[in-house]
Amino acid sequence: MRPGERALRRMRVSVAWSASILSRMVVMLRANQSGQAPGAAANASPGCEGNATPTPTELRLMPAALAGVWLVGGAAFVAHAQGGVVSPPGYTLVWADEFDRDGAPDPANWTYERGFVRNQELQWYQPENARVEHGLLVIEGRRERKANPTYQAGATGWQRSREFAEYTSASLTTRHMHEWQYGRFEMRARIDTRAGLWPAFWTLGASGAWPANGEVDVMEYYRGLLLANVAWGSAERGRAVWADTRRPVASFGDSDWSSRFHVWRMDWDEDRIQLFVDDERLNDVDLSKTIDRDGSGTSPFHQPHYVILNLAIGGTSGGDPSATAFPARFEVDYVRVFRKYN
Repeated sequence: MRPGERALRRMRVSVAWSASILSRMVVMLRANQSGQAPGAAANASPGCEGNATPTPTELRLMPAALAGVWLVGGAAFVAHAQGGVVSPPGYTLVWADEFDRDGAPDPANWTYERGFVRNQELQWYQPENARVEHGLLVIEGRRERKANPTYQAGATGWQRSREFAEYTSASLTTRHMHEWQYGRFEMRARIDTRAGLWPAFWTLGASGAWPANGEVDVMEYYRGLLLANVAWGSAERGRAVWADTRRPVASFGDSDWSSRFHVWRMDWDEDRIQLFVDDERLNDVDLSKTIDRDGSGTSPFHQPHYVILNLAIGGTSGGDPSATAFPARFEVDYVRVFRKYN
């Protein structure tokens, strides 16, 4: 994708050209050049634009002017923009990684999980399997043998009883770096849906042990299913209560679904968590019902959460990867966090 096309897509402006709207846009552009408040120009009444026929110079400037404007139902208004990202109405951008610089992921944004981590998964997590190229974060799963430095002959635990890992991958996290309480969390990505692969975009609460700290699976995929889950603590230590949704990828009715990029989103406020893919709501959870059952009387979704991006392989839910050709890729265009304002 050429840089100009990428920037145009990120504007996310839906334009319905009519004489009235074009006139308003010219008024706004002139107001911006003259120092007039753009909001006042945007809300000018129809018929009050005066001579709003764009000059050749204004036509050349119009695409740049549109970067900060949303047109909804024929009414133009100014949207908040930071770093070329136009925030949705009612939100302001508080953090983002656009993955615009080739090389290793930005160390100011991400750190890594390492080794065998959870769910008896087959991969060894290592930073070497994550890179940024051509405007995408690429998390690459590979079939390669890796010696397990924690191996102990005769050990009973799965993490120490394996002498080798037969696969490698990466898991990136903002833990101890960036954490947020409430807002809109959004990722645009393409996931590999072949057998044995288990990609995820999820959050965990910054305080407490799992699952009492709270988990939100904004995007999770395995064995043909797209999941959108919220989990909190049960009365039994280490066992979660789940509010989960499982949607077969085949149900989207698009044979090319897995080859396309999609946008996953969490809208989270004091009252509920809603999870979406491509603006289709998959789950809606009432936070008054997500109280940890350990006697604390608290909900783990009234505390900051951090983000994890990972590509797991096999394990308790991922399925059998033995017939899958590697490498496998989890490709992320961007991750953004917005805060809602009144």
